[in-house]
Amino acid sequence: MQTLASPRFERLALIGCGLMGGSFALAARHAGLVRTIVGFSASEKTRQRARELRVIDQACASVAEAVQGADLVLLAVPVGAMASSFAAMASALSAQALLMDVGSTKSDVIAAAQTHLGDKLACFVPAHPIAGKEVAGIEHADARLYQDRRTILTPLSSNSMRHTQQAHDIWSAMGSHVSTMTAADHDQTFAAVSHLPHLLAFAAVHALTTHPQGADYLDMAGPGFRDFSRIAASDPAVWRDILSANRTEVLDQLAHFQSSLALFEAAMQQGDTTGLQQLIEQASDVRSGWALPSGTA
Repeated sequence: MQTLASPRFERLALIGCGLMGGSFALAARHAGLVRTIVGFSASEKTRQRARELRVIDQACASVAEAVQGADLVLLAVPVGAMASSFAAMASALSAQALLMDVGSTKSDVIAAAQTHLGDKLACFVPAHPIAGKEVAGIEHADARLYQDRRTILTPLSSNSMRHTQQAHDIWSAMGSHVSTMTAADHDQTFAAVSHLPHLLAFAAVHALTTHPQGADYLDMAGPGFRDFSRIAASDPAVWRDILSANRTEVLDQLAHFQSSLALFEAAMQQGDTTGLQQLIEQASDVRSGWALPSGTA
């Protein structure tokens, strides 16, 4: 992680003091990017806990209070809360500030920004760090969360070169490997490799728990079930918002998955062991030859 000789930003306003936002604050402080960190969360208890843990220097009572005078703002709330957050900060946000988010969907977040930020839209450089944990909350914030991870930027046509470069430099200073995509490409890609897998994990665990003997089956589960179902322990509210916001792309990927599942089902119904093995081999070969891309280990 790069450490700078002096802070680049005087005041970081953290909107959302949870795992993602708290980790950003800790990483920014560790990298020498900021001098002062203030934070707002809807829960006063969370704000105060962030202060007690020294993730933030000052707890603010509103979004507007937090962003007042800030030259760097991170919006780290569920994607369903982005619109109200943009609306709450628009009048207080400096036209010179850099505003970023950490949302897992981008087209809907950009649409909300376009609706509510007005002439401050050019400040907003959308971002999605490909990082996280199955646990949520400020207690789990980690300055190393974004290190050796990929961060996707989906810049707007209204962004200045200065703001876009600042966004790139911030995530790089935290140890991330930064890539750029369009919002549409981002949402389609992550529907396939993130959102659909989460949906399938949720559905598989749900199916097990609603089976009459599900509790007995679960008691016998081993490492395979543990590994497959790991992401089903993710934050329900966060994933409700992600799946809802990107539902068109997720439903498209779900239809594609159902077509593949039908091939496996047909082979089993027909007793076609050769065909079944071929389908398994195709998947096994792809998975065996795949590794996390550089920067996402």
